[in-house]
Amino acid sequence: MSRIMNRKPCLSPLVAKSRQRPASEKRAVVLLSGGLDSATTLFYALKQGYRPRCLIFDYGQIHRKEIRQAAKIARYARCPCETVRISLPWGGSALLDKSIPVPHHRSGGSARIPVTYVPARNIIFLSFAVSFAEAIGAQTVFIGANAVDYSGYPDCRPEFYEAFGRVLECGLKSGVENKPVKVETPLLNMSKAQIIQMGLQWHVPYHLTWSCYKGGATPCGTCDSCFLRAKGFQASGIPDPLLKSKRP
Repeated sequence: MSRIMNRKPCLSPLVAKSRQRPASEKRAVVLLSGGLDSATTLFYALKQGYRPRCLIFDYGQIHRKEIRQAAKIARYARCPCETVRISLPWGGSALLDKSIPVPHHRSGGSARIPVTYVPARNIIFLSFAVSFAEAIGAQTVFIGANAVDYSGYPDCRPEFYEAFGRVLECGLKSGVENKPVKVETPLLNMSKAQIIQMGLQWHVPYHLTWSCYKGGATPCGTCDSCFLRAKGFQASGIPDPLLKSKRP
């Protein structure tokens, strides 16, 4: 597990204010993927008065650019971050296996779970996160899960997080002592446009985020994640900072 710290100045007043709080204040672990939702969630945690520790996962994803962008976001927010490297050699997803093509053009209304689903990914990530949280005495784990503008992944749904919370109550030392680590999903019932509008108020660095399932120099614009991101910025009436350079 690699550790990254940063001392660079940050333009966000929210971050500057958070640095003035004493280290004894409430601590949290934030799952940071490098995407729009997780970046907003990090700033939400700061807004709530937490001192976040960011957790980034290198799980063999093809779109490795998101790992680099996550580290940049943590540095921007002046939050310590840990990168956890794990292996999922069995694949089972277009995000892990280059022989499985990433679908283009979202098929609206489909009830089928897309091939970009990574088996049990959030279960794995959250298990690491709550272990980390309990070890460092953090009260809360934040994850940027969303069940409104999303791809239909089962581990992004409210019922999953309700069930996972019950698991923590009986499966953690802190849980049986009636002080369980809480998993917070502040974006769960928000549209992508609402998330972007809220994040802009906090100066979330959306120019540093990466949503595309492909690891190219610029977003592909056709994968499901690009579709949902574009939908959010369009509904917000705000240009996507990643696409400004592509416009004439």
